[in-house]
Amino acid sequence: MSAPDELAVTGLECWAHHGVFDHERRDGQRFVVDLVLGLDTREAAASDDLHRTVDYGTLGAAVHAAVQNDPVDLIETLAQRIADVCLADGGVQWARVTVHKPDAPLQVTFSDVALTITRRREGQ
Repeated sequence: MSAPDELAVTGLECWAHHGVFDHERRDGQRFVVDLVLGLDTREAAASDDLHRTVDYGTLGAAVHAAVQNDPVDLIETLAQRIADVCLADGGVQWARVTVHKPDAPLQVTFSDVALTITRRREGQ
């Protein structure tokens, strides 16, 4: 069953060393992450209790750490890692993750490179 509610955290900026090229790994670059999380907020709304919802401050810090650590070649791998962090929170039923790589090494003029994935908790 899909969650009736969505929580968005957008524009989470991180400096990290992901990429295929040596200079990306050496120098690093900016990554921007957008999250949309499916969850049921009715209990939290009724109780006004943070423990009955997703703490987006804690989750944002966990995503930030996941982006900054352990460099990988592909934004596909990074997006999956972020989705796994989001789904580790028991209140998140599904996660839509967009990883922006605005400084990607393209030889043409562009404004952004972005990958969006959606992952669901097992059985959802």
